[in-house]
Amino acid sequence: MECEFPSVNANKQEIKEIFDSVKTIAVIGLSPNETKDSHKVAKYLKEVGFKIVPIYPKEDEILGEKVYRSLAEVPFEVDMVDIFRKPAILDAVADACIARGDVKVFWSQKGIVNNEAAQKALDAGMRVVQNMCSMVEHRALD
Repeated sequence: MECEFPSVNANKQEIKEIFDSVKTIAVIGLSPNETKDSHKVAKYLKEVGFKIVPIYPKEDEILGEKVYRSLAEVPFEVDMVDIFRKPAILDAVADACIARGDVKVFWSQKGIVNNEAAQKALDAGMRVVQNMCSMVEHRALD
């Protein structure tokens, strides 16, 4: 699969507004492996004060938080999804976010672009960030 260039994306001001308004972040693909980027990023976000919700197919707890198998299983409000999965899965993630009705931000990590899914999320009223690391962008705000 060829890499897409993000045609739907937030600018730096929108990213600042996202971090100022978001409290709960579901991390889709959060690995229990401490050497993986998803683990490092989620650990950072938790340390700076965000509530992290691990979405992962196995494990009961990651970073001291209860693990959910899917976004649909999370029984409380989720402000943002931070996605560490292959671009092809983003359509299903966008659908899950839309079905929930409470997700305000659809964020795909560095190297992950799916413009069709991003447009679907945008059309549903979410802010969209693609191909950017949430940890790097948050650190850049200081």
